[in-house]
Amino acid sequence: MTGAAGTPGPGEVAALLRDLEARGWSLATAESLTGGLLSATVVDVPGASRVLRGAVVAYATDVKESVLGVDAGLLAAHGAVHPEVARQMAERVRAVLGADVGVATTGVAGPDPQDGQPPGTVYVAVSSPRGAEVRHLHVPGDRTAVRAGTVAAALALARAVVGAEPAEGAGTGENGG
Repeated sequence: MTGAAGTPGPGEVAALLRDLEARGWSLATAESLTGGLLSATVVDVPGASRVLRGAVVAYATDVKESVLGVDAGLLAAHGAVHPEVARQMAERVRAVLGADVGVATTGVAGPDPQDGQPPGTVYVAVSSPRGAEVRHLHVPGDRTAVRAGTVAAALALARAVVGAEPAEGAGTGENGG
């Protein structure tokens, strides 16, 4: 069941929090286009404090570099809307906030293009002790719909990564979507 504006319902987020707690893992978020909506969705669920370490809203490109440590050359060459930027955001927020799992969002909410990418172009990433996963999405709709859809996708990916059984040879990968 989804909540307002297509964001995940409290039951879905609670399931992620239970999965994290069962593994003894903590969570941190690094957000760009979602502007804090991802972490707010998590903290809307009672008990979030048992696993959530914190969040970094790195809305400006230079903040992605200065606070999270995203590679400056990557940002200069490709801009902030790029799969490797999402991966680095997820990995670096884990380190910066001392968490086991990092979830990151970057993309274009609109209405105007950014970094040569049209509105609705989104990358979500999850970094965990098992490696990193990145998803490329095109989320239709206005700014509100793009942001809500991004939060839903990020939380779904986090749940899939956290809830998955350890795979042999697990590593990093980028999967289109």
